[in-house]
Amino acid sequence: MPSFKSETDRDDPDPALPPLRDVIARHGLTARRTLGQHFLLDLNLTRRIARAAGDLAGRCVIEIGPGPGGLTRALLEAGPDRVIAIEKDRRAIAALEELHPVWPDRLEIIEADALALDVSRLGRAPRKIVANLPYNISTALLVAWLPQLTAFESLTLMFQKEVAERLVAAPGSRDYGRLSVATQWRAQVRRLFDIPARAFTPPPKVVSSVIAIEPRAEPLFPADPDCLERVVAAAFGQRRKMLRQALRTLGPDAESLLADAGIDPTARAETLSIEAFCALARAFAARGGPTAPRAKP
Repeated sequence: MPSFKSETDRDDPDPALPPLRDVIARHGLTARRTLGQHFLLDLNLTRRIARAAGDLAGRCVIEIGPGPGGLTRALLEAGPDRVIAIEKDRRAIAALEELHPVWPDRLEIIEADALALDVSRLGRAPRKIVANLPYNISTALLVAWLPQLTAFESLTLMFQKEVAERLVAAPGSRDYGRLSVATQWRAQVRRLFDIPARAFTPPPKVVSSVIAIEPRAEPLFPADPDCLERVVAAAFGQRRKMLRQALRTLGPDAESLLADAGIDPTARAETLSIEAFCALARAFAARGGPTAPRAKP
């Protein structure tokens, strides 16, 4: 296990930049639970995250929730064409603006709620997202980005460890579920490394994990996205039940639907591969998909 030392002045990329703890104090950046804020101040760790994102030269890098700018500094050091930092907390905007003199014309700061933005339209391709995502909206952000993943070259994201485990989970594991299928269908997902709670200010109650997401040019298997979402939601909505029962919310003849897809009606959702879910989605689409009659409650 690597050691996680605290930030020092000599870790700064430029002597004109003050230590992050000074920046936090000067701008009154006390972390707010309502914003899911836990600041990562160790510049060795933020540089490790930036390196994990691969070559940033010539890229537009989008960062969500930069806070006082620890990861922002590391990203700018790595030499991208542009870093677009999206921050909802107005207190942090002033702190981030202190980076402009060191990296003129390369940092764009947007004061906004990331959930309300179409980040796929920001900057120019090739784009990468690199972010220590706010815990309270991390999953919602990823789900919103999934239909537009091909707009990005890669995503290097930090989640709570339990969310990361769901993202990389394989069929048959307890963490395998809707998020696993939806993400892995569209991308290759790798868990890179963990970061302990003590590395953050204030420390969260959980370990964090950095995840690499590399969008596929085409989904893993053919399926209509809406139909796939419907069948996966139905299957995992009652994951303890056999599929012939769990899928009754899709229509009155779940067993016939499973037969069309070549799936054992006594199987349970966590045992199905992504390929099997896609076969089920195609069978559902052939019966009318989301417009098919629903089973009565």
